[in-house]
Amino acid sequence: MGHDFKDLFGDWEPGEEPRPEAVGETENRKPHALNEKEAKVAGVFVRPTPGIGPDQTFVMLEDNHGRKVPIFIGRFEASFILQAMDGDTVDRPQTYDLTMLIVEKLGATIERAVIDDIWQSTFYAKLTLTRDGVSSDIDCRPSDAINLALRARAPIYVAEAVIEASQDEV
Repeated sequence: MGHDFKDLFGDWEPGEEPRPEAVGETENRKPHALNEKEAKVAGVFVRPTPGIGPDQTFVMLEDNHGRKVPIFIGRFEASFILQAMDGDTVDRPQTYDLTMLIVEKLGATIERAVIDDIWQSTFYAKLTLTRDGVSSDIDCRPSDAINLALRARAPIYVAEAVIEASQDEV
């Protein structure tokens, strides 16, 4: 089984791969200092939207200064965050549990999750995995980063600029 990945992907390693140019996309922004703040999951909430559409589900992150960052997510992702927060287990592994098993079997650890950008009301995140002393950042949705960080008991960070931009939403 271990050689199956090698057969499929050869010597490929996760990392920064070239992306096509796209005007206005976040990948074309100049790098900036994140000034990350550690945050905890304060809870998962539902905001009713009567007459407008379906209710909106969001995860609330809170930094050590009490500043809150609401990130709207899907219902299913929210239920898995609640499951991880409560320490609930299921008989058969669900998607995030399966992902954790794969990470562990490949000899990697999840070091941290970072909510590192917000653009046009969309949050962006990275998950840092370490294997054999080498760290790799993987782009992902914030809900996925939070779900996996909770399961790995890894810290969650939010960039200061994201916290500041989110204060209008709270």
